[in-house]
Amino acid sequence: MGSSFNGFSLLVLVSLVISSTASGDFYQNFDLTWGDNRAKIFNGGKLLSLSLDKISGSGFQSKKEYLFGRIDMQLKLVAGNSAGTVTAYYLSSQGPTHDEIDFEFLGNVTGEPYILHTNVYAQGKGDREQQFYLWFDPTRNFHTYSIIWKPQHIIYLVDNIPIRVFKNAESIGVPFPKNQPMRIYSSLWNADDWATRGGLVKTDWTKAPFTAYYRNFNFVPATSGSSSSYSRSAWESEELDATSRRRLRWVQKYFMIYNYCTDLKRFPQGLPPECRRSRF
Repeated sequence: MGSSFNGFSLLVLVSLVISSTASGDFYQNFDLTWGDNRAKIFNGGKLLSLSLDKISGSGFQSKKEYLFGRIDMQLKLVAGNSAGTVTAYYLSSQGPTHDEIDFEFLGNVTGEPYILHTNVYAQGKGDREQQFYLWFDPTRNFHTYSIIWKPQHIIYLVDNIPIRVFKNAESIGVPFPKNQPMRIYSSLWNADDWATRGGLVKTDWTKAPFTAYYRNFNFVPATSGSSSSYSRSAWESEELDATSRRRLRWVQKYFMIYNYCTDLKRFPQGLPPECRRSRF
């Protein structure tokens, strides 16, 4: 799959200009929560790294909780043989009925593509997975991974290109995360019992430590509007504009590798009700 990185790389050259109420400084916005010195903030608070070795992974979380807005983070993922590792970057509340919005990056052997795993939890229940390959090598440079979270919808974006929309379908009985503030979390950990080819490929500890890098955190409250180059309509209304819908269809046609809404074996009694609604 390595060749799939090349043909579409020019399409991600999208400018990203954002004004915000929280940005940049990791010292100001985040706490290193586990992994001892495997998690580090440096470059005057502008860069953060997480590392994993055979003893432990590492992680961080935001000092604040957030309820609705746009969150951006630039990541450069573990390079080389990252099989067995997972870099998780997500929003979550606490408790048995927690809400959660997930990006998880599943590592692979050198030259094979990462899998981007997404999921949405509401009131403690997830099972809404979509998975994608990326149209670039996420280990060579930083790329921007964003979540727009509003009462009407959740939009996942990669380099400002929408890859997934999860719409509020409470009207047909589908729980939606809208009442619980969430913190931002990230962790780098060993999951070689399932992460790469269902656990067939194990972590090669001779390649440790494995390290991922973070920069340019940004948060824009939903009430403030947005000056980003991403279409204002997705921010201010329930819908994507025509350009964004085309980009979403492109990603889902060429790069989606799993969609719970098409997994008939998993749901023999019928697909979840939101799967029968328009994606846009």
